Amino acid sequence: MSQLFSPIALGNLELENRIVIAPMCQYSADEGAATSWHTVHLGHLALSGAALLILEATAVNPVGRISPQDLGLWDDRTEQALAVVVDTVKKHSSIALGIQLAHAGRKASTQPPWSGGGAIAAEKGGWETVAPSALAYDDASPAPRALSLDEIAALIDDFVTAARRAQRIGFNLIELHAAHGYLLHQFLSPLTNQREDRYGGSLENRMRLTLEVFQALRQALPLTMAVGVRISATDWVDGGWDEAQSVALGQALKAAGCDYIHVSSGGLSPQQRISVGPGYQVPFAKKIRQETGLTTFAVGMITEPEQAEAIIANGDADAIALARAALYDPRWPWHAAAKLGAQVQGPKQYWRCEPHEVKGLFRRT
Repeated sequence: MSQLFSPIALGNLELENRIVIAPMCQYSADEGAATSWHTVHLGHLALSGAALLILEATAVNPVGRISPQDLGLWDDRTEQALAVVVDTVKKHSSIALGIQLAHAGRKASTQPPWSGGGAIAAEKGGWETVAPSALAYDDASPAPRALSLDEIAALIDDFVTAARRAQRIGFNLIELHAAHGYLLHQFLSPLTNQREDRYGGSLENRMRLTLEVFQALRQALPLTMAVGVRISATDWVDGGWDEAQSVALGQALKAAGCDYIHVSSGGLSPQQRISVGPGYQVPFAKKIRQETGLTTFAVGMITEPEQAEAIIANGDADAIALARAALYDPRWPWHAAAKLGAQVQGPKQYWRCEPHEVKGLFRRT
């Protein structure tokens, strides 16, 4: 039996296989509100045969958007717009839905990548960014303003409010975004956090905000909802956040009741030097899984079914997260099941496409 297609539990959330569609920013919202693009995009991926689909980084307040076109969940308008998308997807798919809640910190107020990704000037619609410390991302970016303690407390409330909105409109899972150089990652890394209060300095202090936000989410949500965290296991920069600190964070999250950890890397500094290759982040996932006991997602250049199967079978990770591979091949789980002799969920409208040589591919329930 394929291990990739065996069931897994994230807390009390039961999944029928170990394939996850990872969050991927679409830069297609209207002042934070989901649009018809999100219905098409997510509806497409919801028919993939994966067990879990996690929506893109979703800002918990307007200042936290990466770009003006980022998805948000901070008021009734953004909640209602996203509810329409969720209702449509759930009408036609049984896939579990998660949402990644985020704040971009100093990497906010930028153009979408297809427009260059650079910082937006105030006179062109940009806004003041915030961070743990007043350190710019690079020479072309303005320095952010360091958050006050009162603002940090308000930020935690923003995450909780967004999570409650997500629960109300039918999401099954919350993923806290503490990776890729965004605000929580900025608090974690000594490269971006030079505070001298209880949120800076020691590893314990730098981890404090991520843990406080996680604990607030866990307390605010029912146990039927899974809550996990995405991290960058390393900054790929000497003196920055690294694997050992990631293990320490994972151990603290495990003690706090975290349901899973999603292990990526990089994104904090333009000085990063990443050794990219097939499965290049899997060793980080393996180390964190072994040292913490957390259910672990591996992500990053996992493209072949046999590769994914080996990662699970070898105990390197508990689930496989697909991002670009799912955009390139939205039916990747179907094709993987066909190769590995497994079954997937598929809409009855598509059953007749089942290849003759793999009869029984679709679970007819």
